[in-house]
Amino acid sequence: MELWEVVAVLLAGVAAGGINAIAGSGTLFTFPVLLALGYPPLTATISNSIGLAPGTLSGTIAYRRELAGQRARVLRLGSMSFLGAVTGALLLIYLPADVFETIVPYMIGLACVLILLQPRIARWARSRKPARPNGGPLMPLGVYVTGTYGGYFAAAQGIILLSFLGTALDDDLQRINALKNVMTTIVNSTAAVFYIVLAEPAWPVVGLIAVGTIVGGYLGARFGRRMSPAALRLCVVVVGLTAAVQLILGRV
Repeated sequence: MELWEVVAVLLAGVAAGGINAIAGSGTLFTFPVLLALGYPPLTATISNSIGLAPGTLSGTIAYRRELAGQRARVLRLGSMSFLGAVTGALLLIYLPADVFETIVPYMIGLACVLILLQPRIARWARSRKPARPNGGPLMPLGVYVTGTYGGYFAAAQGIILLSFLGTALDDDLQRINALKNVMTTIVNSTAAVFYIVLAEPAWPVVGLIAVGTIVGGYLGARFGRRMSPAALRLCVVVVGLTAAVQLILGRV
């Protein structure tokens, strides 16, 4: 890798780590950079997923105060995140690469739509008064499905989880965000183990993204609340749509 490529991947990792700690969708920064550098989509997402795992852990540690009193939730929902991550990782590894390359532009598009709608979803979630403080019997299934999505393709996994948990749980949003960070850490780490053993990541990329996301995850958790949500959302959507267009044009 040339120096400018190293810098580009490292900076993308910092941005992704920070965004993942705040809400989610950091993949929409790192994934397009890897595509622009010429990595195949499957190699890019595998390498990206492994590299993101340390950053989500960094964000989780920074949010540890908000996790107080949530041990039962973490155990209950974390186990479903783990099972979902196993399902998604196996699907990515064993389904033909053409399947991934065909559907991933539309998954990125869905992620961008969710990011744009996230403020409305959050307002609706805050206006609700759930009867069950633990989200009800269907919540583990929703977490499993989200974990499967995250194990297959991580983009906007955090946004989906934050919206879902905010809708189902009657709790402070920062505590819910801390819970989201734990669950994305479980999903990314589980998927990373499968990719390391069964796939062929680009290890220089993995290392750069890992370093970047560790720094970004810590900084995002500490200072991310000072950022303009609208500006951040617009930036992520533009980058994500650029990646989707690049993938679609590459198949034409």
